[in-house]
Amino acid sequence: MSVKNIYQYLMSLAVCTVALAEVRHIDTAASTVTVKVSKAGVLSAFGHDHQIRAPIASGTVDTDNNKVELRISTPALKVVDSGTSDKDRAEIQSTMLGPEVLDAERSREIVFRSTAAERQPDGWIITGDLTLHGQTNRVVVQVTEHQGGKYVGVAHIRQADFGIKPVKVAGGTVRVKDEVRIEFAIQLAH
Repeated sequence: MSVKNIYQYLMSLAVCTVALAEVRHIDTAASTVTVKVSKAGVLSAFGHDHQIRAPIASGTVDTDNNKVELRISTPALKVVDSGTSDKDRAEIQSTMLGPEVLDAERSREIVFRSTAAERQPDGWIITGDLTLHGQTNRVVVQVTEHQGGKYVGVAHIRQADFGIKPVKVAGGTVRVKDEVRIEFAIQLAH
């Protein structure tokens, strides 16, 4: 076998190996992210805990290389607080998408890209970069894998790490906590 033939064989083998890598898309109709924001402050009894939900706009999971990328449309985030009037929910929605919090006009997308994945007895620890409000920070996500290509997980972030000042009212006697909980449920497309 000539050097040229060996080179061609190795190149075709490399192409076949790359082709076998399994990159799967996210089923966006069955995948969501939920953000939970808690109240704090002296008069927190008069405030509300908030729950915000959005579909995953797009994403991929590379199961061979343990890589994940998720994208969420910032304007698609919706306040889904139960027990809150429509008027209050609309005000919370406006504040959340406004320039003081998520600034959805300028920061149209939230993106997570994994940088490392470590297998655990009960799932995965995924480390990655989260871009939110125009800033990128490292986050750690705990993930559990379920049957049929479903993954659920949770991460905690601090709003201040992304340049967001937690909302305060009544002179700060009612405010939201800096730390928020992010939960997701992802279904891989078939």
